[in-house]
Amino acid sequence: MTDKSFAIEGMNCASCAAHVEKAAAKVEGISYASVNLANERLTVSYDEKRTSLSQVIDAVTRAGYKAIDDERERKASRPETHRLQIRLIWSIVFTLPLMILTMSAMAGVRLPSFISPDASPLTFAIIQMLLTAPVVVTGRSFYMAGTKTLLRGNPGMDTLVAMGTAAAFLYSIFATIRVAGGDNHYIHNLYYESAAAIITLITIGRYLEARSKSKAGSAIRQLLNLAPPLATVLRDGKVKTVPASKVTVGELVMVKPGERFPVDGIVTEGVTSADESMLTGESIPVEKSEGSEVTGASINLNGSVVCRATRVGSATTLAQIIRLVEEAQGSKAPIARLADKISGIFVPVVMALALLASTGWLIGTGDFRLAFTVLISVLIIACPCALGLATPVAVMVGTGRGARQGLLIKSGAALETARKATVTVLDKTGTLTTGKPVVTDIVPAPSSDTLRLLHLAASAEARSEHPVAKAVNDRAMNNGIEVTIPERFTALPGYGVEAYANGAHILAGSRRLMAERKVDTSWADEPADQLASQGKTILYLAANGSCKGLIAVADTLRQGSEEAVREMTRMGLEVVMITGDSEQTAKHIARLAGIGNVIADVLPGDKAEEIRKIRNRGNLVIMVGDGINDAPALATADVGIAIGSGTDVALEAADIVLIKNDLRDVVKTLKLSRATIRNIKQNLFWAFFYNILGIPVAMGALHLFGGPLLNPMIAAAAMSFSSLSVVWNALRIRNLKL
Repeated sequence: MTDKSFAIEGMNCASCAAHVEKAAAKVEGISYASVNLANERLTVSYDEKRTSLSQVIDAVTRAGYKAIDDERERKASRPETHRLQIRLIWSIVFTLPLMILTMSAMAGVRLPSFISPDASPLTFAIIQMLLTAPVVVTGRSFYMAGTKTLLRGNPGMDTLVAMGTAAAFLYSIFATIRVAGGDNHYIHNLYYESAAAIITLITIGRYLEARSKSKAGSAIRQLLNLAPPLATVLRDGKVKTVPASKVTVGELVMVKPGERFPVDGIVTEGVTSADESMLTGESIPVEKSEGSEVTGASINLNGSVVCRATRVGSATTLAQIIRLVEEAQGSKAPIARLADKISGIFVPVVMALALLASTGWLIGTGDFRLAFTVLISVLIIACPCALGLATPVAVMVGTGRGARQGLLIKSGAALETARKATVTVLDKTGTLTTGKPVVTDIVPAPSSDTLRLLHLAASAEARSEHPVAKAVNDRAMNNGIEVTIPERFTALPGYGVEAYANGAHILAGSRRLMAERKVDTSWADEPADQLASQGKTILYLAANGSCKGLIAVADTLRQGSEEAVREMTRMGLEVVMITGDSEQTAKHIARLAGIGNVIADVLPGDKAEEIRKIRNRGNLVIMVGDGINDAPALATADVGIAIGSGTDVALEAADIVLIKNDLRDVVKTLKLSRATIRNIKQNLFWAFFYNILGIPVAMGALHLFGGPLLNPMIAAAAMSFSSLSVVWNALRIRNLKL
């Protein structure tokens, strides 16, 4: 079996995705067909001997959609966001004056006589028609899609939009003709503004959705940009610069300070330290010497090294992470909106009721005008303006409320899903912690003191760019210590630094450095071991051959993390910490944060697999992270939340971004999600409440017993009121206390 992915054009709701999926699955030789509405892609597994790609494309075309198997062709043929933006602009340009004109007349505002409905009814009607026609033409895709799905027996939201607006527009043209014939009573039976307003409002929702989808590939592009395009290799005894894609396994690669490693490999010559934070999320550089593994796209900080390539091209760690992000984004199940689910039943029922009622009245009375009035009234009162607004308006207000709180929610789907989460998985470095090493402990020798030891350490590290050195110098600066710039300074990659300052020979670095230089550290080894057991990095200080003390540096818990974990637990979520750091360090941080479940020593790229394991146990998972290695996990989780200080890739792969780098904002997001979805359900209730009351009346239930027949104008007013009630209810989210 062969797997193949197609870009699909023309899908607007969950029912569209289901139709495409069914059409593809019916093709002989297809064993699996799945549609992802979020990225508008169809994935199939097929037997090449029994079917061809053209058969799949034809099946999708017959279903009323377009399948494209070349992404470049898709991008060229479908600038969807730009196209919808143009449609929206034109719709607003004509709808606004139309609404001002009609609402002014309905409100009793005196209009100039040449456009007054009383003085110049025909002019009043024609102006409305001329303003509405461009909106209808601009929204012709509704009619095309709605007609196609109707003719294929799969009516959806587009069908109702098309029928409702077409009915309102055509009936208004009929009324305009009657006005032209001298029957001025029909000036009150114009529903042009209803048709224009519905098309414009639905287009707003489609535009916002398309704009969100257009960013789907940004995370992949960010990852691809990390890989250096060129590599310096040793071939035939000569140094050559070649494209990184041309490096072969086993080849020797030279990497200078400041350069990125072009491939995964093993150091064969030289000593350095590598910044792997972009891949691992860990802020402290990793020392590299002969035999150490290096990862492509990580940065060589301070020493020239020669590496033997072990993984190249698509086999590198970076390439595997890119593949994981792609797979995770493609495998996300589309979140079917409640309105789309209901419309699958609602649309055909409304159409059947409209036809049934109008046919019944036509047969019973022979009055075509009465039957047509009933048909129009049912379609107008049931037109899905409120139904279409129920979700997007609440989502717009909810996401706007979130934005003011520093919560950037990229889609309504993320907002909807977050409320159902059962597990929150938190990355450690940069998420639970600040991601920035700071001095946590200073242990001076009996013959020294804290300030003297700190001055000694800061002077030795004054010319170093190492993050530990920066932490020491920051602490010295905060303590008001004037640092002495060393006369001589030597960086010792993998060990520490050697410096001469104020006539003293200073060593600052690891226990291994002290041992090699014959410095006695016996008195400091016990406190060093205790601090190391807490996951802290230990810096020994020696002056003129004597150990003067040690300084511990560590990544500290981010402010508010403990409170956030406690609140998430109170809300019923299980909190899990995941990290590539050692189990010892991880458990120490977890204890401080109040987290009982820890997954440590996770290799880059494996976090996504851990997320899958948690999901496979029946949980709905929120993943919170900030590093590149978090990107696949963010995409794999049901909802990915990125800390705002994280990498661009993590921010792009996530569904929600926390601008203020505060984990307590995860709690705010959950509260906002629950409140917004509750509001959407209320909106749907009110939207259907008016339909349940209004449709029987529009069908002539009261008229059957001698009561009045619902005028289409009243039906339009009821429809407008249902839309207003939905908007008013959604606006309450603005005052939500988070």
